[in-house]
Amino acid sequence: MKKILCVDSNHEVLHTTLREAGFHCDLFWDKPKEELIALLPQYDGIVIRSKFKLTQAILESASQLKCIGRVGAGMENIDVEFAKKQGITCVSAPEGNRDAVGDHALGMLLMLLNHLKRADSEVRNGIWRRAENRGHEINGKTIGIIGYGNMGSTFAKRFQGFDCKVLAHDKYKTNFGTPFIQEATLDEIYEQANIVSIHLPLNSETHYYINDEFISKFKKNIYIINTARGKCLNTSDLVKHLQTGKVIGACLDVLEYESSSFENVETTTLPDPFQYLLKAENVILTPHIAGWTHESNYKMSKIIAEKMISVLK
Repeated sequence: MKKILCVDSNHEVLHTTLREAGFHCDLFWDKPKEELIALLPQYDGIVIRSKFKLTQAILESASQLKCIGRVGAGMENIDVEFAKKQGITCVSAPEGNRDAVGDHALGMLLMLLNHLKRADSEVRNGIWRRAENRGHEINGKTIGIIGYGNMGSTFAKRFQGFDCKVLAHDKYKTNFGTPFIQEATLDEIYEQANIVSIHLPLNSETHYYINDEFISKFKKNIYIINTARGKCLNTSDLVKHLQTGKVIGACLDVLEYESSSFENVETTTLPDPFQYLLKAENVILTPHIAGWTHESNYKMSKIIAEKMISVLK
């Protein structure tokens, strides 16, 4: 019987589905990292979210390992290239949380454009300001989406009822345009976009993708949305352009100050850019939850189980 090591808690459908398919599952998410790594050579598969990184050194010791299941979309905590060399198949579940990300990103944008956070707080405190909380419509604006995978394409679909223009760019894809979504170059997005959202994996190429140079290329003042990874955006550069007005506002579900497990934010030093974001009324912040709904929790777990069964059987 093949054995699966589960090092992070997930929806029970994951281990139920694996067990029904004839696999033995050990739910060891309460064990410390060091003990889990020591146990890994005994297993054919591992299910992980973000508890620790599967480095080359760890994978070298996992002599039986044939499959890694990452419950989520990003694979930056796995040395995927080395895993391939070792004959280990890596699977993820972006199909499971793309709807959650699309909904959340749009919700943050609507909240920002219509001053909903501020207006709600004011009304609760007996303040009734109408003109000062006048919002902006999406109608007539141009949305620039960078990265047209599961997340970017699903977010793009959310705008079909808004009478706006959607431009999408993906360095690795072509011929994906539709009657509603226009395939575009980066230069076209720089020229036309009012709102820009990135949907990119974190790697050496995308680290600090949104930086001073990137923001300065836009012809118009823009809104920025980041539901990808915190380190895809240079916070100091963002703050600079929030202060000048080049960035009208930002929606950030992820922060570069997050721990590697995404479970908390480093608050011991509170860098100046982070302090600015905390006080800024034109910034919406959420704790890396865009892809983490009750529904996506189930869907990602089910998808990973099914993919691992396909690989290991």
